[in-house]
Amino acid sequence: MIRVSQVPLSLNGDEETLKKKTAKQLGIGTEDIKELVIVRQSIDARKKNRVQYIYSVDILVENEEHIVKRCSSPHIQLRALRKPYYLPELNKKSETAVVVGMGPAGLISALYLARAGCQVTLFERGKDVDARALDVEKFWDTGVLSTASNVQFGEGGAGTFSDGKLTTNINDSRVRTILKTFVAHGAPEDILYSSKPHVGTDILRKVVKSIRKELISLGVDIRFEHCVKDFLLEAEKVKAVKVQTLKDEYIFDCDTIVLAIGHSARDTFRMLDEKKIPMQQKPFGIGVRIEHKQEMISEAQFGQAFLKLPPSDYKLACHLPNGRSVYTFCVCPGGQVVASSSDEESVVTNGMSYRARDGKNINGAFLVEIYPEDFEGEDALAGMRFQEKWEQKAFDIGGGNYFAPAQLVGDFLDDRESTKLGVVTPTYKPGVKLSQLSDCLPSYVIEAMKDALKIFDRKIEGFAKEDSVLTGVETRSSSPLRIVRDRTTLSSVVGGLYPCGEGAGYAGGIVSAAVDGLRIAEAIINNKNEN
Repeated sequence: MIRVSQVPLSLNGDEETLKKKTAKQLGIGTEDIKELVIVRQSIDARKKNRVQYIYSVDILVENEEHIVKRCSSPHIQLRALRKPYYLPELNKKSETAVVVGMGPAGLISALYLARAGCQVTLFERGKDVDARALDVEKFWDTGVLSTASNVQFGEGGAGTFSDGKLTTNINDSRVRTILKTFVAHGAPEDILYSSKPHVGTDILRKVVKSIRKELISLGVDIRFEHCVKDFLLEAEKVKAVKVQTLKDEYIFDCDTIVLAIGHSARDTFRMLDEKKIPMQQKPFGIGVRIEHKQEMISEAQFGQAFLKLPPSDYKLACHLPNGRSVYTFCVCPGGQVVASSSDEESVVTNGMSYRARDGKNINGAFLVEIYPEDFEGEDALAGMRFQEKWEQKAFDIGGGNYFAPAQLVGDFLDDRESTKLGVVTPTYKPGVKLSQLSDCLPSYVIEAMKDALKIFDRKIEGFAKEDSVLTGVETRSSSPLRIVRDRTTLSSVVGGLYPCGEGAGYAGGIVSAAVDGLRIAEAIINNKNEN
C-alpha cells in the first residue's frame, strides 16, 4: 500500500476527481490504481476564499517501492497492510463474567468477552434504549424524572443522548477496531476516515440495539432494571453481587465483575467507599452550555463556503494567568441543550444532536478545569459532593421544577441578571429561567469564564456575542474520581473486580470508554488463561 497525504480537493470534488489527483501526484494513470481507500478527510479553512477538503488515501498499485522512491515526497510513503485485530480465546469455555453497565465500556467488554467464549451476564439499572427514550422525553416535556432511566442511566450509557461524537485524543491501535465494530452495527462508514467523526444520537440508538442483538445471539444474559447494589467478598476476592430489581433483591454468584458504571453512579461510588476500595480524587471541568446561532458560527469558521459544507463545530481552549484552564467540550452543531439530571432536585445540562445536525443552534460545554484543592474535602467522594452542591443550587435558582438557570453573554459579562432573550432561543427543555449564573457556580469559575469569553471571541468572531445564551450547570464532563487498578492485570485490589471506562476514571468519551472496555476484556481473558 502507498499512503498519499495532503491531497487537496475542492468542495465540488468527488471520489473520481480524488483518484485523478492522487494518480497525478504519483505520476501514474488512474487505470493503474487497483484500489483506493480514504483514510482521512478534513476541512482546510485557513483561507476563507479557498476552503477545501484535504485527504489522505491508501492505494494499491504495482511497483509500489519504485513509485515511492521516484516521487521522493514526505507526503508519499509505503505503508504496511493493517494487521487484523486478534482477540485471544478462553482456554475454558465454562468461564463466566458479570458486566455492570451498558454504556460503551460495558457493551464492548461484554461483546468481546462473549466472542471469546465467556458466559456473560449483563446487568443494567436502566431500561432498554427505546423505553429509556420515552422516559427521557417525558422528563423533558413534563419535568417528571426517573432516577433509574434518564440521560445518564440505561442501555447505551450517557453517550446515547449526545452528538455521538467519536473523536478521541488517545493513541491506541484498538480505536480502529472499535470504529469498525460500530460500522458493522450500522454506524456510517465515514466515521472510519472523518477527522471529526460523529454518529448522531438517532443512529447511535440503532447501533446500540444492533450490538444488543449480537450479544443475545452469543448467549449473553441481559437483565434490564437490575441494579447491582453490593459485592460479596471472600478472602479479598469477588464471590457474588447483590442485585436489586423492581420487585425484590437476590444474590448472583460470580468471580469476575466488569464495573462499567458510568460517571453518575453515585450510589455505587458510596458503596465502594464503604468497602474501602481504593479511589482517588481527580480533576474535571464544570461550567455551562453556551448556545449560538449555527449559521453565525459556520460563517465565522468557513466564510461563505459554509453554504456548501456541513455545520461547523469548534474546539477552543486557553490557559489563564491565574493557572485556570478553560475549554470547550462535546460541541453539538445543529443540536440542542438537554436536561441530564439523574438525581432528584438537581439540574444538569448536556448537549445532543442528530446525525443531520440540522437544528438552528449550536451548543457546546464551556468549562473551567477544577482541581482536588477546590473540592472542600480530602476524601475520594469530595469531588462528587462538589458536583451535587452546584447541581442543587442550579435546581433552586431555576425555580425548583428542573428549569435551568440561563443568562445572556452580555449580561453575564456585565454582572447583570438577564430579563429577556435576544436572537438565540434556548433549546433546553423543560425550559429555562433567566437568572444570574453567579448564584449557581463558584466565583472563580465565573471569573475564568469571563476572561475566556474575550479570548475565544478573538478566535471565533461572535463567540462572545451579547445575546448568545449560557445555560447552567454542566458538571459531568468526566468522573469526579478514579478507582485504582493494577497496571498489569487492570483489576482493583479486590480479586476479580475490574473498574472500567469513564465512571472508573479511565476514559473521557465514547471511543476511549469502548477502548477501555476492550482492554478489560483482553485482560480478563489473559488472566483467566494464566490461572
